[in-house]
Amino acid sequence: MAWPPERSIYLASRSPRRRELLAHIGVKYHLLLFRARPGSEPEVSEAVLPGEPARDYVTRVARLKAEAGWLRMQQRRLPHAPVLAADTTVVLDGGILGKAADRGEAAAMLAALSGRRHEVLTAVALKYGSELDSALSVSEVAFRALAPQEIEAYVASGEWDDKAGAYAIQGRAARFAAEIRGSHSGIVGLPLYETAQLLERLQASPERRQAPELLRAG
Repeated sequence: MAWPPERSIYLASRSPRRRELLAHIGVKYHLLLFRARPGSEPEVSEAVLPGEPARDYVTRVARLKAEAGWLRMQQRRLPHAPVLAADTTVVLDGGILGKAADRGEAAAMLAALSGRRHEVLTAVALKYGSELDSALSVSEVAFRALAPQEIEAYVASGEWDDKAGAYAIQGRAARFAAEIRGSHSGIVGLPLYETAQLLERLQASPERRQAPELLRAG
């Protein structure tokens, strides 16, 4: 059962990439951003738990983001609608490569990925009422060997900032990828097939059918 085009959801993400991808499948949305006070702790901690497998980690964080978004929606007394959230991480040799803290760490990540295959995991979660559903997209990317000058130039571009693994496959780093297996949209940050499946499952759920009128797209 497809998600009705006249219904809108909340997207709990600051990522412009996820906004663009969601629009590709015709889902209307309103942004639900966290307004953290300066110096305060983030709404959801993205710290990896001791011994936590990468797939469990990224799924847990996406689900926490969706739950935090639902709570924020209630606190702001906004009209009820499903809350969508996602999280992406890069995995190399079993180790998690999150977002680089600075240029030096970004360069180190790219050097580690050079000439190697790695996984890109994106978990997407959807929260509505008592229901919390999630799905995981697993893709593989093979980088060609990168010259030090290429890494330096890429880091200087600033495109690595706020990107898992310190690169954006939809940007200048596209020329680094010799091979991609899996979901391109998942690598970018929002797996569209899995997202559509979550919305369809919610649309067919008893709680959704019994719910009051949801937020209309506007």
